[in-house]
Amino acid sequence: MVKLGVNIDHVATVRQARLTVEPDPVWAATLAELGGADSITVHLREDRRHIQERDVRILRETVRSKLNLEMAISPEMTSIALEIMPDQCTLVPEKREELTTEGGLNVVAQEEQVRRCVDQLLEAGIEVSLFIDP
Repeated sequence: MVKLGVNIDHVATVRQARLTVEPDPVWAATLAELGGADSITVHLREDRRHIQERDVRILRETVRSKLNLEMAISPEMTSIALEIMPDQCTLVPEKREELTTEGGLNVVAQEEQVRRCVDQLLEAGIEVSLFIDP
């Protein structure tokens, strides 16, 4: 059972706002694990506003606990997840106008799309969770 999961998205937000390479979310993940984190969570958004593909690729190589990739239900994100092979994917809604994820997936309205994505990830051996609206 996961005890402490650390989301490092906001470290990347600061980096992107500064238009520089620091602070590095990969280093933040290392520090979180040294501090006892049982998992690291990142959200690779389709617009790449904070976490970048580079971050996720390096994190897959360096995270020693569990890597949880939050992602939209899209063919592009599914393809990236299947290539990177995180320990878990959390499917989340994504709206370009929001600053951060504001609500859950409407699984009733997107049932076929959700099912297709979940099936592909599970078939690859990736744990799947969904951030849903009740």
